[in-house]
Amino acid sequence: MSYQIGLDTINLKPSPRLGHAEYCSNNALIKKVTGENAHWITPKFCDAWEIDFNWSVNDGPVPWGKRGRVTDMGHADFLEGGIDRRQPANCPFTDPEEVLAFDAVKEYGLPDFAELVEYYEQAYQDGQKAYPQTVVTGGYYKTIISGAIESFGWDMLLLGAAELDRFENVLDSFYRLTLHHMKAWAATSAPVIIQHDDFVWSEGPFINPEFYRRVIIPRYKELWKPLHAAGKRVLFCSDANWSCFVDDIANAGADGFIFEPMMALDPVVKNYGKTKCIIGSKVDTRTLTFGTKDQIRAEIDATLKLAFDCPGFMFAVGNHIPSNVPVENAEFYFEYLKANWKR
Repeated sequence: MSYQIGLDTINLKPSPRLGHAEYCSNNALIKKVTGENAHWITPKFCDAWEIDFNWSVNDGPVPWGKRGRVTDMGHADFLEGGIDRRQPANCPFTDPEEVLAFDAVKEYGLPDFAELVEYYEQAYQDGQKAYPQTVVTGGYYKTIISGAIESFGWDMLLLGAAELDRFENVLDSFYRLTLHHMKAWAATSAPVIIQHDDFVWSEGPFINPEFYRRVIIPRYKELWKPLHAAGKRVLFCSDANWSCFVDDIANAGADGFIFEPMMALDPVVKNYGKTKCIIGSKVDTRTLTFGTKDQIRAEIDATLKLAFDCPGFMFAVGNHIPSNVPVENAEFYFEYLKANWKR
């Protein structure tokens, strides 16, 4: 692993090999590689797998649930043994009118700015100290749509979104809350900031795309102005398929994209391979789980064919390496990638 390779990759500078990032909760793999009984990657795992980039976001010191209403939609089995399973709780919103009257700033409040900066700076320093050979990011998770999901859950969010003119005011309140936090991150020493917002579904946008372009993405641009003024690199991250918005996100000022393999890699590389950091690959966790070594090799090869023309390419299994991926497949993936990633 190399902090310098990670930072150079994000800044589109020459590096001896492709950058490497992974999101891994495969306990058996981590134990096999490091001997540690852990559910998430550790510094020792990062060292063994030469990981240069540590995906990290932080929404502040006090969870929203301790400050106002949130909707717990529960959690399905993800970690081995289902230890993260959680049953859903009742939604505190019973009528779309409650959603349309909601103001996130009034509901949750804005943390004291100086204290928030101090908290974020300490969080960044602690993370970088724990993972000294990787680029540890700052960032924010519950940006606009993800913030609305946290508050309302999907059902009430969609009911509120049926009245888009009024729903814009609701989303604006999440934007204003997020802006406070991005200004705080801008005041820290973290060089790279992730703006996370799961703003689409696997099939694409769930609201009229023009609403995204008129209401949501221009607010991203405003969020990134204080970060760029402070010299930060901004990486936009979303699950699912936002292919139709890549140009819009680029024009709004994102310095890089983090996405899953359900998005086509080729057009992103064609249009932005020379100018943006790209974190992902064609390697799909479904192939790692159910495919053959030949199929895994083919997805790596197809990615490498594109990646070497991109100064800011960072290889990752974009939709995660969860606990049901066979260890031997994961090990083959990394060994083959490592044998072929030199520029």
